[in-house]
Amino acid sequence: MPVFEQAFKNIDDVLRKEAGCTTELDYTEQTSWLLFLKYLDGLEQDRADEAALNGKRML
Repeated sequence: MPVFEQAFKNIDDVLRKEAGCTTELDYTEQTSWLLFLKYLDGLEQDRADEAALNGKRML
């Protein structure tokens, strides 16, 4: 199974158990939000790494 499919399966499993969602439609919004936050976290880390390599400080 490709990595992204496993990641979605893990998210689905957690939301089904913890949030009480019964179908994929119930947690589409939550899954989208989690992926968006993960993207922002990665972007922030990339920018911090780039700043460190350039000898600058992040605010």
